[in-house]
Amino acid sequence: MSHTATPQSKIATIAIWVLRVLLAALFLFAGTLKLIGVEMEIVVFEQVGLGQWLRYATGLAEIVGAVALLVPATSAFGALILLAVDIGAFGAQVAVLHQDSIHTVVIAVILAVLIYVQRDQILDRLR
Repeated sequence: MSHTATPQSKIATIAIWVLRVLLAALFLFAGTLKLIGVEMEIVVFEQVGLGQWLRYATGLAEIVGAVALLVPATSAFGALILLAVDIGAFGAQVAVLHQDSIHTVVIAVILAVLIYVQRDQILDRLR
């Protein structure tokens, strides 16, 4: 007897892929801006005060996490990387930049959902 996916699981799979693609596009764009040295990014990281090395590290982490997010075998780990970046962005927004941080919270919630629904991927690697 063959196993076919239920309509619910197909919808869930599509929803997960939509979230993966949207978040990957967002972080690929943001990471690229950091790595190519867009003036706005340079200024933001100067305001944070930890040096431009952090801009490069953050941009690289965003790109690596975004690419990993698109690979089913590494998607949960990509989401973990991006959640760490997002938590750092939240801290910088609140503590140093004093800017609106709601977008970082929304992104963190979406990443947390992706991590949760793919948690077996992480648990299997830990075993």
